[in-house]
Amino acid sequence: MDYPDLFRYLRNTINYEQDVISTHSSDVYNFTFESKATTLLPGTLNYQCDEHRLKFALSEESLKPAIDENLLMLKSKDIQIIENKRFRYHVFVPKDKTKASGVIFMFHGFNEKKWDKYFPWAESLVKKTGKAVLLFPIAFHMNRAPLLWSSRYEMFELSKKRISSFPGIQNSTFPNVAISIHLQSRPERFIWSGLQTYFDVIQLVDQIKSGLHPVIERDSSIDFFAYSIGGLLAKILLMANHKNYFSDSKLCLFCSGAAFNRVQATSKFIIDSEGSMALYSFLIEHLDYFVRTDSRLAHYISDKHPEGLALYSLLNYHKMTEYRDKKLNELSKKIMAVGLKKDNVFPYYEIKNTLHGLDGNIPIKVQILNFDFPYIHEDPFPVNKKYAEEITRAFEDTFELMGNFLKD
Repeated sequence: MDYPDLFRYLRNTINYEQDVISTHSSDVYNFTFESKATTLLPGTLNYQCDEHRLKFALSEESLKPAIDENLLMLKSKDIQIIENKRFRYHVFVPKDKTKASGVIFMFHGFNEKKWDKYFPWAESLVKKTGKAVLLFPIAFHMNRAPLLWSSRYEMFELSKKRISSFPGIQNSTFPNVAISIHLQSRPERFIWSGLQTYFDVIQLVDQIKSGLHPVIERDSSIDFFAYSIGGLLAKILLMANHKNYFSDSKLCLFCSGAAFNRVQATSKFIIDSEGSMALYSFLIEHLDYFVRTDSRLAHYISDKHPEGLALYSLLNYHKMTEYRDKKLNELSKKIMAVGLKKDNVFPYYEIKNTLHGLDGNIPIKVQILNFDFPYIHEDPFPVNKKYAEEITRAFEDTFELMGNFLKD
């Protein structure tokens, strides 16, 4: 079947309710995960780092949001939001296997709430690699986002209020209004939810390595496929290499790989201009100030936490270049990136600039493709019958390239 038909078939077949779902090429398992890292999130005045036996006490002043986040109509604080703490995740397993001896973690893009477009990607990687593909959601994204954020009517009304409050705002839409308010009100959420997701992945890998995962072998190889902002998480995992879990792991980046401040995130599908400016101001312009004034933040992005240090190095292209380039050079044979020429969010030249390093000599393979049909970053393979043949061919060729890299 062509790509649009495959997309519709998988979208209509896969759900979270059934424990096992059969598709043409895979058995899709749904498992429940409960995050142990929610304690990092905003919502209390007292925190501790168990690993280093440190306690941190915040002031009441630090809890004040930059804007009125009550517009989000959430009664629970971040640390208490149940959808983000307990959720289901999909694992695509080849039909001929009861347990997979290799698994590819798939990470998605920013402000996504449905896995639909990734189902054909996962199915293709299963067929081309013979490995399982595990679709893991980032904190406050996909089914980890509060259910209210997926209400079209509520979010449309909220977007209208937001536009009236910020007359000069650009790209405020019902798909991005919740995440825009969420991050504009407390931009530090980007760091804490990112670190929560990092520790969630480690928690799941611990389960695999302990032989306790129902469909993934204890000694399974672990690789990564990361799209868009998901590439930030994947690079952190490889750079930190917790317990040497990822010494042999490969990473395929798709429309991803640029430093955060080289990404053009303002989009009606991603984040509006006010949210984007607040995030840029916190992460790029003023992060050093917040590190000096916030002992907890300083601790978690120091060398005491390699994952936080890696995150810090991937935010600003002009900072920590020696550390970042050294790490990327060490990983150069394990990483491949595929960019798209008309991608305006992760421009292909910025992917190259970051991955090839300040001197341009890091030998990470970066391949730039272009398709002969209309596409955008957020939708590289549109479900469009008018271009069904071209889209199907581009999809097959692209995933053949990436599948071959992740195969062995």
